[in-house]
Amino acid sequence: MQPTPSEDLRSRFGEIDIYLFDQILKGRFDRRGRVMDAGVGDGRNLIYFLTRGFACFGIDRERAAVARVRTVAATLAPQLPAENFQVAELDDLPWADHSMDAVICSAVLHFASDTSHFGRMLEEMWRVLAPDGLFFARLASTIGLEPLVGSAGGRRVRLPDGTERFVVDEAMLVDWTARLGGEWLDALKTTNVQNQRCMTTWCLRKPGPGSEANRAWR
Repeated sequence: MQPTPSEDLRSRFGEIDIYLFDQILKGRFDRRGRVMDAGVGDGRNLIYFLTRGFACFGIDRERAAVARVRTVAATLAPQLPAENFQVAELDDLPWADHSMDAVICSAVLHFASDTSHFGRMLEEMWRVLAPDGLFFARLASTIGLEPLVGSAGGRRVRLPDGTERFVVDEAMLVDWTARLGGEWLDALKTTNVQNQRCMTTWCLRKPGPGSEANRAWR
């Protein structure tokens, strides 16, 4: 009996972030074989990469999460060392400069304690990213929620869904893109979840060899 379409996709991609799936479809991982998930959780965003021979890495502050990911990786990609997945903080990564071709950071940056912490995490991820590397992040923002939480980013707020998050706005992401020296791969895309929270997708390329064109989205 053939699997349903959803079963087939889930077997190949797991519960992948749909916006990360979009980056795969756009070819952004076609030449980027070393992938690091910053805040790996249960590893849901690495399932496809583990099954396709990518060199996967990940960190999480939760020891139990890292143990789960090591178990998943041992099944799907037994050639990978368990040490590729480590307990660590995002502002103190255990890998060398320019050692990763892509850094994924999904629903993690909005746990920053303040602007200084946010900046340290960003700079650390940028440090390990190689030239021509892909930076993919999704994080909470004020974009689309201005009437409810105000327009200014760079602060912790209580969102209408009851959670407290560090939020950004468009100006803050534009400024950080310039400070990092990043090149825009896509326009900022923000999903408004029925005025309860807004999540923004931020995709950059670290300058270096490659043919993808830079476009300063505003």
